[in-house]
Order: sequence, then structure tokens, then C-alpha cells
Amino acid sequence: LLSTGGTAKKLREAGLTVKDVSEHTGHAECLDGRVKTLHPKVHGGLLGVRGNKKHEEDMEKLGIGKIDMTILNLYPFEKTVKGGGDFSQCIENIDIGGPSMLRSTAKNHAFTTIVTSPDQYDAVMDCMAANGGGATLALRRKFAARAFALSASYDSAIASWFSEQIDDEQAPVVARAYKPHTTLKYGCNPHQKPARILSRLGSDLPFEILNGVPGYINLLDAANAWQLVKELKEATGLAAASSFKHVSPAGAAVAVPLSDVECRAYEVTPEAAAELTPSAL
Repeated sequence: LLSTGGTAKKLREAGLTVKDVSEHTGHAECLDGRVKTLHPKVHGGLLGVRGNKKHEEDMEKLGIGKIDMTILNLYPFEKTVKGGGDFSQCIENIDIGGPSMLRSTAKNHAFTTIVTSPDQYDAVMDCMAANGGGATLALRRKFAARAFALSASYDSAIASWFSEQIDDEQAPVVARAYKPHTTLKYGCNPHQKPARILSRLGSDLPFEILNGVPGYINLLDAANAWQLVKELKEATGLAAASSFKHVSPAGAAVAVPLSDVECRAYEVTPEAAAELTPSAL
């Protein structure tokens, strides 16, 4: 069990036997902790292909032990930015060693397991308990995919923020990361499956689906209906409703009191009509 700094301290306090990475590599941490795990004995242990004669010989000659699992959390770069950190603070919260180990482990997922979030711990423990202490290839591949997605979103956040710090220059590349929210019934047409709705990482959808499973056209209809309702209310000051079908308006109305004839037609008493809310109307 290898670890560094505060994590190693916590593990020892929990009664676990921990070996400091600096002891494992034979090199002390340096540069205020910027260099801890960037060492062949770490990345060689993660990247070595088990059963590959050349790799096994190199590892034996260089004294590189195999590392089967990496559990990590990346420096909180986005949290630092959102918290109003200055330029130097944000720079210091760009993780280097973490993403490097993440990618090495994920690349060699045929033999190694990368765990990047506490919400994966139960799945790892259950898998190991059911498989003699090891993780299955299916789990390793699943976790590797998630790890590369995390790496991409992390770098995307850094690239976007850094581009904003440059005066009078356009970013050479605009990188954006999205997270899936829900599966749609289908895309524009029933044969277009699967379809999903996603949002920018770090932000939520501007609406909530209350019932059913919408399709892509349903979402467009809802978005257009909302715009019409918003404009009607701004123009008239009245509550409004609208209906769209295949991105074309099918009807619109504003809330006005029911006439006596309408009350009788809808079997609404005058007392009940007086209590109707604008939405009900």
C-alpha cells in the first residue's frame, strides 16, 4: 500500500501499513510537493504489461514492482476557480501527478484498476470479494473509461480558464465537457436511438422533466412554448399557455376570467370561478 503526505497519515491512523512513495522510489518529494509520484518505479509499475517478457525483464533489472490499483482524487482546480482563487492559486491547483497516474493506470487497464471517485469504492470492494481479491476486466474497463472522461473534463476546465486569462487573444481551441442527464425516447425520428440530453459540466439543466420520457422534438416544442409564454406574459401581464406540435405553434392563450356562459359549459359555479388561479384559467 503506497501513499503520500496526508493520505498516508490518515491510513496509518486507521491501522493500515503504508509505505511512503518516497521510500518506494528512493527519491524524496521535492519542489514543494510538485514532484512526488513522477518516477519510473511508479509509472513503470503501472504501465508494465504482465506476461510481456521484455517488460518483465526491464522491471526486474530496474527494481520496479508491479502496482495493481490506483485510487486518487485530483486537485480541486474548478473549486479553486469558483472560490475566487487568484491566478497563482489556480495554477498551483492544476494537478500533474494525479492525471499522470490516472492515464497510466487506465491505459494498462488490462492488468490495473483505476479508481477516481468514492462512489466507486463499494463496486470495487464487492468485485474483489467475489473474485478472490482481484477486479474483473469488465470493471477495469468501465473504470478506465470513466477515468479518461474525468481527465478530459479536468483538462477542458483548465484550458477554458487559461484561455480567459489571455488578453486580446482568441483561444486556439475551445474545449467543453458535457455530462449526460437522461435518455430520450428517440432523436428527431423513432429510428434514431439511442438519444440523450446532456448539459455543460458544472451546470444543471434549466428545466425538470416531471412525467414521461420525452423525445428530441418534445424538448424543442417545450422550449418554443416557453419562449411564447414568456413573451405573452411580458406583453400582456397575464398568465399564458401555449401548445406546439413538431416545432409549430398549435395554440396559445392568456388567462382571463370565465364568462357566465363558459362557467355553465364547464360546470363551474360562480363561487368556484372566483377562486380559480391564473394557471387554472
